[in-house]
Amino acid sequence: MKRKARKILLAAQILILLLVIVYFTLAFYYQEGFSLNTWVNGVYCTGKTLEEVNEELLSDTEALVITVTNGTAAERVELTECGVRMDYYAPLQHFLQEQNSYLWVENLFGSQNRKLSPQIKIDEERLREKWDSLSFVKEEETRPKEVRLFWTEEGYQLEDTTRNRLDVERAFALFEQSVREGNTHLDLTANDLYTDLPYTQEQEALLELWKKIKIFQDCRITYDMGDEQIVLGAVELGGFLKQGDQGIPFCDANGQLAVDLTRVDAFLTEMLGAYNTYGKERVFASTRGDLVTVPAGKYGTELDLRAEAEYLSDILLRFAGSGRTSVRDIRTPVYLRTAYHRGLNDIGDTYIEIDMTEQKLYYYSDGECVIDTDVVTGNTGRRMGTPEGVYYVYAKQRNRVLRGPGYASYVKYWMPVYKGVGIHDANWRKEFGGEIYKKSGSHGCINTPTEKMTKLYELAEIGTPVVIFY
Repeated sequence: MKRKARKILLAAQILILLLVIVYFTLAFYYQEGFSLNTWVNGVYCTGKTLEEVNEELLSDTEALVITVTNGTAAERVELTECGVRMDYYAPLQHFLQEQNSYLWVENLFGSQNRKLSPQIKIDEERLREKWDSLSFVKEEETRPKEVRLFWTEEGYQLEDTTRNRLDVERAFALFEQSVREGNTHLDLTANDLYTDLPYTQEQEALLELWKKIKIFQDCRITYDMGDEQIVLGAVELGGFLKQGDQGIPFCDANGQLAVDLTRVDAFLTEMLGAYNTYGKERVFASTRGDLVTVPAGKYGTELDLRAEAEYLSDILLRFAGSGRTSVRDIRTPVYLRTAYHRGLNDIGDTYIEIDMTEQKLYYYSDGECVIDTDVVTGNTGRRMGTPEGVYYVYAKQRNRVLRGPGYASYVKYWMPVYKGVGIHDANWRKEFGGEIYKKSGSHGCINTPTEKMTKLYELAEIGTPVVIFY
């Protein structure tokens, strides 16, 4: 029994010695590396050296990237391209120093899991070069800091580049801080990095001038021309302002915008001149299908340009000094002569057409031909041809006796258009049209079959245009 007990005791002593040897062997082993069951960022570190774990962590770490936004654009920056690199060495070393290699047995019953952030090392010179190359940084650095007034196709405009400017130096400091902290996104607008630059005295004066110009250009004058409306907006109104240095409008001694009245006159002459048709030949689309040039007659429109110049000059001067936020004025111009129809085409779509080549009369009402008849016009063989031109029905009479040298003719319907020339029935004629007018035409009037004349007399009003041509 004693011998057996001694054997058991010896075996126990040997086992204990072996355990002590294993314990101290592993304790000394873990002094050069990480202890049993140690994990860092999901990497198994047991027995590995600091350098080995650092290398493995770096291989599993995504490349350093930060996206910088400024509210309208976003730029992705690959930080490794500008000398930024990561290193876990220092935090791993600190973790390793915390480790007691003699307490490795504690990890037999549980593991150590650590989350470590890498140390980010920056080459500041290369990082600054990358920052300066960002598009919105370059734009900020090159964009002028000014207040500028200039002319465009939409009138005068103001460009103020002193507002909402990026503070490049503060922004770079925040960018560098974000890189050091390992952030993947930087929103410049969320960090109060945009500021307004103070105005100079000259810029403030230009802004005050712009307020007056903007009010002036925001006004509207609408000319009611019948078929058309002519709207004087920012371009037209801005074009009436006198210009000083560098083409910039200025104010007079009363602080009122200076209006160039010669430009007003020139504009009216050009704008309203197209509506002055009286005394001018016209191009007319005939029923037979061609365009004919019709000589001037006694029909047309003539505007009172002097009255319009007075009106427009007066209202522009009021606009220039009113200070009101908006003015809307609708103007029907003053006419010296008015036509049956208002518009660029003041013949309109209700008129009488007399084609002396075809010896035809047409009456159009609202664009529809409602009368189509043969006629006989003035005798060209006796030099009594009907005068060409654009005229109008200036009277309507029933049961007239038309008198002239050597004749007196009774007509039921009489519609004079020019002096003694008019449109009337001719019951003494049995035939109309063809070439009758060349040898047996009228004394200048337009002879029309009675049944057609009856209808024309009922439909055509005084003032109706009458276009006569060959």
